[in-house]
Amino acid sequence: MKNITFANPEFFWLFLVLPIAIAWYFWKRKQFAPTLKMSSVQGFKTTQSLLSKLKPLLFVFRMLALAALIVALARPQSTDVTNKSRTTRGIDIVMAIDVSGSMLAKDLKPNRMEALKRVAAEFVEQRPNDRIGLVLYAAESYTKTPVTSDKAVVLEALDAVKYDNVLQDGTGIGVGLATAVNRLKDSKAKSKVIILLTDGVNNSGFIDPRMASEIAREFGVKVYTVGIGTNGMADFPYAIAPNGQFLFKKMKVEIDEKLMKEIAQTTGGKYFRATSNQSLTTIYNEINKLETTEVTEQRFYNYDEKYRFFAFLALGFLALELLLRKTIFRSFI
Repeated sequence: MKNITFANPEFFWLFLVLPIAIAWYFWKRKQFAPTLKMSSVQGFKTTQSLLSKLKPLLFVFRMLALAALIVALARPQSTDVTNKSRTTRGIDIVMAIDVSGSMLAKDLKPNRMEALKRVAAEFVEQRPNDRIGLVLYAAESYTKTPVTSDKAVVLEALDAVKYDNVLQDGTGIGVGLATAVNRLKDSKAKSKVIILLTDGVNNSGFIDPRMASEIAREFGVKVYTVGIGTNGMADFPYAIAPNGQFLFKKMKVEIDEKLMKEIAQTTGGKYFRATSNQSLTTIYNEINKLETTEVTEQRFYNYDEKYRFFAFLALGFLALELLLRKTIFRSFI
């Protein structure tokens, strides 16, 4: 009876008839057979025959038939539900991620870049109805993944993000933002969003971040800015050892929060500060709630009726009772 529902469960109230019928049977059972009065029964055996002991089975079969009939009237059925979703107002999102050397700092665990990748991947998985792209920037910038609805492609590209020599080291917030805006300027989505993340101060690039934010506003792009890094000191990479491993030392964390707040305010977004793994997760969860997508869902129900089995079962019990009453137990009627 797994995954079974009943179309007419009110018929189960008829089960109250069963104890009444059973009580009536035990009260009147001696009147169901003819009686013969005798002055003495000493010459007769007092033990009952096997058939007389089995005669109550007729009543049992009748009660089972009634129970099966009640279940059939309740119409048991299995339901197969098919959902069909359609996005009515989608959102295009570009994540612009700083991949400069400072993203290897260890104030987040295991470092800023790996912590971000994990949280960003969770964010992507929570946006099944939106298109998402990926822009990486340091002193320069490039599009890692154009805006796409293929989440597998985005997640694979996000997993491959690492610090390397593809981009000149530095923090070019302006070029990163401009590249992200370029990916969204022709979008027809009802909402266009950039999540701009950095852990430093704009010190590279040929595009002023404030100019890039003005361009974003002109194209109707909202920018959520995220500053990542603890308050105070953190372990930063400063050199590479002969074995190829990074060497770390304590350095002061510097984030241009004033600039990040200006960019967010100019474009109608919001600025966040992530000082730990937990706060970074909270920030992405908040952005996820702020930018919602309207989705219409249609449900198709396919019902498979199961009452026939119980109807035939009731018919079988009644037929069996009638057959036994007219054959084996005929002499007792």
